[in-house]
Amino acid sequence: MDINYNSEEIVFRDEVRAFFAEKLSPRLSNKVKFGKRLAKADMEEWQKELNDRGWLAPNWPKEWGGAEWSAVQNHIFDEERWAANAPQIMPFGLGMLAPVLIKFGSEEQKSHYLPRMLDGTDWWCQGYSEPGAGSDLASLRTKAERDGDHYIVNGQKTWTTLGHFADWIFCLVRTSNEGKRQQGISFLMIDMNSPGIEVRPIILLDGEHEVNEVFFDNVKVPVENLVGEENMGWTYAKYLLTHERTNTANIGSSLAALASMKEIASRQMKNGKPLSQDPYFAARIAKVEIDLRAMQTTNLRVLVDADSGAAPGPESSMLKVKGTIIRQEINDLARRALGPYALPFSSEAMDEGYNDEPIGPDYANPIASEYFNNRKLSIFAGSNEIQRNIISKTKLGL
Repeated sequence: MDINYNSEEIVFRDEVRAFFAEKLSPRLSNKVKFGKRLAKADMEEWQKELNDRGWLAPNWPKEWGGAEWSAVQNHIFDEERWAANAPQIMPFGLGMLAPVLIKFGSEEQKSHYLPRMLDGTDWWCQGYSEPGAGSDLASLRTKAERDGDHYIVNGQKTWTTLGHFADWIFCLVRTSNEGKRQQGISFLMIDMNSPGIEVRPIILLDGEHEVNEVFFDNVKVPVENLVGEENMGWTYAKYLLTHERTNTANIGSSLAALASMKEIASRQMKNGKPLSQDPYFAARIAKVEIDLRAMQTTNLRVLVDADSGAAPGPESSMLKVKGTIIRQEINDLARRALGPYALPFSSEAMDEGYNDEPIGPDYANPIASEYFNNRKLSIFAGSNEIQRNIISKTKLGL
């Protein structure tokens, strides 16, 4: 594979850069750059700009409003987005549920839900993990019992990212206890405004309300909200997770974080010289950059295969493991480079309009928060230990 951009790809890259320069407001860009909290309205504002340009769903078929970008175009856009400090697009509806609906959903489901994802009518969250059923997802106990034209859902989901913003949640639920655990799971879409749903916040170490617990108490869900066939949810979940794990390679994010970390190391002094010139620290920077560039090439290969119609296999697990290790190493180096400025952390400093005396330079503000928040990378979408088991079974036959 030629890892150099051809002339068409360079034109596309320039088009993306021009779009960010014109449409990304300095207010949003600065909030992202300096780690300020993004409100739901901020994310909606940016999603509207992308949707108006036809770029909100880059991987969807054009017939459903997507852009049908190639793997390289996706890669270019991701790199440029992070470089421009643009807000992240929440993936739960657009990047996770949508591929499942497009492949396994009914025509009625696609016609109804996909346009509403694009225009912002519906915000989605993901209902997979439960207490006692995280990486071992087949142990889930949230139950959906058929009652005429409805399912009655009871149970609990946890670590539900931005569930407090969501209008809908797609859930894995147990519809049968017969056979293997995986055989009794179904994929259900549930209106978050349904009676019997309670959302409780989980406040993280960095003070953020990002995740939640969601409780279901006799929640009625129409049968037509079932995706695909009953008891086939495990198949659909695996399809979704392979795409999610490929995305967690975090190439664009890691490249932007690497550039930021290098800048910090060039500003911080040690023994009268920039830290970037310290042999030990410079060697650690070089190692993580070499690993990142190698993974960048591997990620492109996997995405090119996906373009040809092949669903990512164990390669997505490899990318997930390596991508999280690299991202966490960059976070660690950034904190080490900042020295004492990385230690104090004020949650209030992440609010827009915070005007108190800053603790250290402005570029230090988001580093501690990013470090703590990104510890989750080795756990979500299936822990790295689980991914190593998948690689061992599929590639080594162990």
